[in-house]
Amino acid sequence: MGLFQHSFPPTNMATETQRTILTLLQNGKSCHQVASQMHVSYSTVRRQYSKHSSTLPRQCGGRPTKLSPQDRHLLARKVTSGAADNAPQLKRLLALDVTTQTIRNVLKREGLKSAVKAKKPFLSSTHRRACLEFALEHQHWTLDDWARVIWSDETKINRLGSDGRLWVWKRPGSALTEQHVNGTVKFGGGSLMVWGCMTTQGVGYMCKIDGRMDAELYTTILQDDLLETVEFYELDKEELIFQQDNDPKHTSLKAKQWFKENNINVLKWPAQPDLNPIEHLWKHLKKELNGYETAPAGIHELWERVQVEWEKIPREVCVNLIESMPRRIQAVIKAKGGNTRY
Repeated sequence: MGLFQHSFPPTNMATETQRTILTLLQNGKSCHQVASQMHVSYSTVRRQYSKHSSTLPRQCGGRPTKLSPQDRHLLARKVTSGAADNAPQLKRLLALDVTTQTIRNVLKREGLKSAVKAKKPFLSSTHRRACLEFALEHQHWTLDDWARVIWSDETKINRLGSDGRLWVWKRPGSALTEQHVNGTVKFGGGSLMVWGCMTTQGVGYMCKIDGRMDAELYTTILQDDLLETVEFYELDKEELIFQQDNDPKHTSLKAKQWFKENNINVLKWPAQPDLNPIEHLWKHLKKELNGYETAPAGIHELWERVQVEWEKIPREVCVNLIESMPRRIQAVIKAKGGNTRY
């Protein structure tokens, strides 16, 4: 009697199990959860998931998050409201049982980006009030009004080392070379102080300040360099307005007397450097000076370079800076007299 092999028709059990597995996966269950509930192997469930992955929810690997959507929203709100600045502060403030790196990751997913705090002069409540009053008083000035102003300031220019950041391209992990280093010396290599002014006609006269500037020297600068600027551009002294900060030598009795004798109106100025567009003119000048391939041999050569680059500043640079005043004023009003992005 020979041996016969019988082929039996498949039962519906396997098909029903597959359907149940797919239903559970579609409901958001993980492969491990389905395998445990159905008492089948993980690989069996995983095969079904791989076969139908295009129609199934994406599986989230790793441990479940300790932070709920409400927690993540709260973290972002604490930062944007100013209650905390960084991840360690948030962890202490909310007593969270997560790492600071987890908090950083959450803040990134919430659309926030870490940044270095900008260095700005401290503004007291009195400073803020004065800045806001100034901004409100001048919020309706037109570009023609601001065009009447002659802007002035002093700045220090270093002989060695940059007054700002210098950038260079390099490969990640490569060794530092002379190209990648901005050399400095222990005592700074010397510097010079300069006074300058600008108008909508272009840059005005500039002078080098030798020694300590007092009220006597300041009025000499006004007599020589400011009046020469007015004469060079044929400005009407009765129409122009002179801007200066509140340094004691600027507001001295001697300086006030000089302005009175020369019939020059002085703009009442608050302690708010963000408002002064000439600050950005200094940055432009220093950027051009940083473009030289070699450092100046001495202060005399530095002064020569300063004069050359000052004369090369296009009029459009001055015009664009002065025409930013309405935007600066609105930014101060929005900040209620506080620091702005300028």
